Amino acid sequence: MSIQVQQPLPRHRVLAKVTAEMKPGYETILTPDALLFLADIERRFGRQRRNLLEDRQDRQDRFDYGEFPTFLPETAHIRAGIWEVDPTPAALRDRRVEITGPVDRKMMINALNCGAKMFMADFEDATAPTFDNMMQGQINMYDYARDTLSLHDEAKGKDYTLNETTATMLVRPRGWHLEEAHITVDGRPMSASLFDFGLHIFHNGKRLADKGTGPFYYLPKLESHLEARLWNDVFNYAQTFVDIPHGTIKSTVLIETLPAAFEMDEILYELRHHITGLNCGRWDYIFSYIKTLRNHKDYVLPDRAEVGMDKAFLRAYSLKLIETCHRRRAHAMGGMAAQIPVKNDTDANDAAFAKVRADKEREVLAGHDGTWVAHPALVPVAMEVFDEHMPLPHQILRKQVNPHIPESSMLAPHSGSITEAGLRTNISVGITYIAAWLSGRGAVPIHNLMEDAATAEISRSQIWQWLRHGATIELADGQTAKMNSALFEKTLKGELEKLETSMSADDFSRGHYTQASEIFTKTATSVDFVDFLTLPAYDQLLKLS
Repeated sequence: MSIQVQQPLPRHRVLAKVTAEMKPGYETILTPDALLFLADIERRFGRQRRNLLEDRQDRQDRFDYGEFPTFLPETAHIRAGIWEVDPTPAALRDRRVEITGPVDRKMMINALNCGAKMFMADFEDATAPTFDNMMQGQINMYDYARDTLSLHDEAKGKDYTLNETTATMLVRPRGWHLEEAHITVDGRPMSASLFDFGLHIFHNGKRLADKGTGPFYYLPKLESHLEARLWNDVFNYAQTFVDIPHGTIKSTVLIETLPAAFEMDEILYELRHHITGLNCGRWDYIFSYIKTLRNHKDYVLPDRAEVGMDKAFLRAYSLKLIETCHRRRAHAMGGMAAQIPVKNDTDANDAAFAKVRADKEREVLAGHDGTWVAHPALVPVAMEVFDEHMPLPHQILRKQVNPHIPESSMLAPHSGSITEAGLRTNISVGITYIAAWLSGRGAVPIHNLMEDAATAEISRSQIWQWLRHGATIELADGQTAKMNSALFEKTLKGELEKLETSMSADDFSRGHYTQASEIFTKTATSVDFVDFLTLPAYDQLLKLS
């Protein structure tokens, strides 16, 4: 059903208010008409967003008091129904290797040129949400849509331009739970999701649609089909406003929360005119598993290194996603390979690439239609694996026998050890990542992995879970101990000292490690679980801006 709107928006309407400093280039994006559009979509959809966030909390309260995620009885008719998503446009049919990364100009150009089929420009987990980062990303999207995305690096004397053939661009706006503090509507910060999406569709939607290269989106952190329905309503309105046909917008939903894994059919159904597939957002999914089942002692997870995709709840979720997507003729996308090249260590580098190859072979043989990598050097490895085992653009129509996935397997925890080394890694990686995030970087190489916000979320939530349930930890000296505040504080002190001695005092201070430690400690040890550490971290980021 089309929605009739007046275009342009009437001038007597109040614009969204910009509370940040207007830097050169912002005026191209934050035009009066764009600010009118932002105010309009916030007024139309902001209340429902806030209501859905309250629904999240109500559902989590029930989980805390003994309920478990389950397939919804009230939507059984959708799961049992015979229906499919709308056909996938040509630009999105072959997605065998996708690369993701921040919206930094040089990184975007390199990612678009690297040989991957798709590039997901990430305004969310891989980008620290300083207002300048967000605005520079929008400027880059604006230039990309007009075929003018380029960069002259004066320091290196090098020009970066796009190749004749590039990856197809998909854009990931921030999640429903986040707000953009620098843009207010009626006196309150507007939804970060609507801000990111709104500016992109307003300036670029029509141009991308005319070229057949968009507008395409990745939708993060959904927890229910009702949240998908809200996105569908936003899409319907936006398409009418920018004058592109109904169904032109196409999205891929990241299944990176435990509740959403029990509503995959319903999410596809709500977005059936605007969706091409689902993605296994594995790292955030681990975090969500801990977060959702945090009060249940039987679901404590071992060290992160032992929580692999080949077993327990992660394997079940991956196979369930493939089965669900292919039944509805949608793409079933695999997860992230976070490894990066290891310089000056051939053995370590070979081992890292072997892990990537094994992970991608598991995905393609299971039936995934594509996969993610975090670094351009991994594209050839992933491409070779998918080319070998998937000669067609996808496996949606492939005849295969899918194993039955019982509901209990979707919740089955991994077995394994909780170790002092795992505790130290969580503390060190978590603090290192948050410090980088506060410094404006959202994609950070740590221990030969490209980490994003999900890394810190897993690190602090595991410690919270171990503290909450008094988990037994294997110490380095061969003894065992119950996880408690004293052990955490002792280990935290030791890891902070290591970080401090590894750099100068000025670098430690400028790197925001003290603030990062405070945020990590608060979110890892608070009595009540903090839903997202990026919420208190964003408050600190605003103070530093």
